[in-house]
Amino acid sequence: MKIFQERPKCIGCGSCAAVCPDGYEMGEDGLATLKGGEVDETGNVTLEVNEVGCHHEAAEVCPVQIISIQE
Repeated sequence: MKIFQERPKCIGCGSCAAVCPDGYEMGEDGLATLKGGEVDETGNVTLEVNEVGCHHEAAEVCPVQIISIQE
């Protein structure tokens, strides 16, 4: 499974980091980052995982819906 974050569209509300602190952290630029993910040339982040865990909740609480899970 893959977790995908459209980081350039992040508004920095911190909801994902609040509900899934093991998966997201707030960067020095004020935006959330998917921990351990690979950043592509456009700034989007992808992480392959075996278990989705709290990422489902992070995707649900994101007000701009920039987190998706591809199973």
